[in-house]
Amino acid sequence: MSTISIPDLEKVYDQLAESIDSISVEKRELFLVKLALLSANQIKDASVFTQLIQQAKVFED
Repeated sequence: MSTISIPDLEKVYDQLAESIDSISVEKRELFLVKLALLSANQIKDASVFTQLIQQAKVFED
């Protein structure tokens, strides 16, 4: 899997943060689920997406 450059990753982060902030609190979870499903479809590999889910569940203090 190719990686995204740090400047592009920062752009993605900013756009995601702005999008989440612009959506009502009640619809944010739905937005994130839709984004995840669209991303999974784009990746086209369930095992890779499952690994990403596991990585996203890791929170550091």
